[in-house]
This record gives sequence, structure tokens and C-alpha cells, in this order.
Amino acid sequence: MKTVIIEDEPLAARDLKKLIQQADPQLEIEAVLPGLQAARNWFATHTEPDLLFMDIQLSDGVSFELFNMVRLECPVIFTTAYNEYAIRAFKVNSIDYLLKPIDENELVTALEKFKKLRQQNNLPELKQQLQSLLQDLPLASPAKKYKERLMAHYRNTLVPVQTDQISCLMKEELIYLLTFDNQRMISEFETLEEAEHVLNPSSFFRANRQYIIHMNSIENIRHGFNGKIIVKLKNPISMEIDISREKAASFKDWIN
Repeated sequence: MKTVIIEDEPLAARDLKKLIQQADPQLEIEAVLPGLQAARNWFATHTEPDLLFMDIQLSDGVSFELFNMVRLECPVIFTTAYNEYAIRAFKVNSIDYLLKPIDENELVTALEKFKKLRQQNNLPELKQQLQSLLQDLPLASPAKKYKERLMAHYRNTLVPVQTDQISCLMKEELIYLLTFDNQRMISEFETLEEAEHVLNPSSFFRANRQYIIHMNSIENIRHGFNGKIIVKLKNPISMEIDISREKAASFKDWIN
């Protein structure tokens, strides 16, 4: 059997993929799609899977909107962090959902329910329940919620770090968090793209391939050669970071 994951948070997608592989190694994950548009493009050129995992609230809309974009008849297991109204609807309509952070036992139970329905040939009934749910739920896109704290490794432990205490994120061999009081910790991110996706863009800016900087960490700005901008961070970090000519205009918009 094949499945597809639609999840806009890279860390959540990675964790869900790992849990699915542990719960059922025979369930092949065909694709991990980061949003509605990516899903629309994928389904335009691929047949639908046996099972679909969908986050409810995506960065480019509500996942229910996908059913208005493409014809899907496969069963769905939804995931959600805080949409209580949707959770109540799922319970009424017997649709499976997983509340984040996803519990491994709940995932196993959801997969067992799917397999039972499949064996009993009750998937058409599940489709009808889904259609009823879609009619009852509003499709207004909620505001995207960004992380207010990140987990980091510090002295052999994991500690929460408030995002307003982070001066910058730096990529070396690992992704490091540098705090305003000059603490340096290893983050749980594998790439800066993962961090960029969950940080509030009103506070954080992706300066280049190596750094994401917090607005409050900036001491001064000056122009460099070839249209570059050079940003100096405040003490005690006190480093200079180049912003390329291509990103200069968006940086000026951000800082203003």
C-alpha cells in the first residue's frame, strides 16, 4: 500500500514519516508535500495513494481546499495541532485524526482502523463521512502560527529556548542557535530551511546560506561592494554578516 503526507512543517513531516515507517514498514511513502499548491501539482501527474495523511492548517491554506482542486477518493487521516472544532467534527463523523504531537500508539490505532475498513470494503462509507465533514467545516484560512520556542541541546540535555532570545541561527556542520547572552547550542534542525519555515518572518530574516538573523540582534548596517549589505550584530556576538545583492531589496523591506 502507498501513502502520501501533506505537511508544511518539515520537522513534523519528518517525525510523522518516521512513525509511519515504524508502525507499518510495508506502507510505502510516495511523497511528502509541503502545502496545497505542491499537492495540487503532484496529484495532477500521479494517481492517488491508498491512504493520505493531511495536516489541517497549512501555510498556503486549509487542507480541505484540496478537495475543491482535485478529485480525491482515497481515505484520509488528518493531523492537527489545535483545531478543536475540527476534532469535534471528526468524532461525530468517525473520521480518523491525530493530534500533534503525534502519539505512536494513536497512529497505530488509526492505521488499524484504516486496514479494517479496507478489508471490510467500507471505504465508500468513509468517503461519504468525509464529504459530510467538508460541507460542515468552513474553508477560511487561519493565520499561520509560528514557533515561540525551539528545543536545543545544551550540556547533554534538551532545553527550550524562547525565539525572542535567539540572536541568530548559524549553519556549520550542524545548525546552531546563538542567544543574545552568547550561549551557543545545537538545534534540532537539520537545515536552515526547516528553521526558516517555523520562525516568524517579522522577526527573523534569512541573510544567506549560513545565517538567519533576529531583527533585535542588528547593531548597524552598511553597504558593501557589488550591491551587498553588511550587517553587524550586537555584542557579545559582534559578527558581520553579508547579505547578497539579490536579497538586499527584501532585507530593506523587512528592516523597515
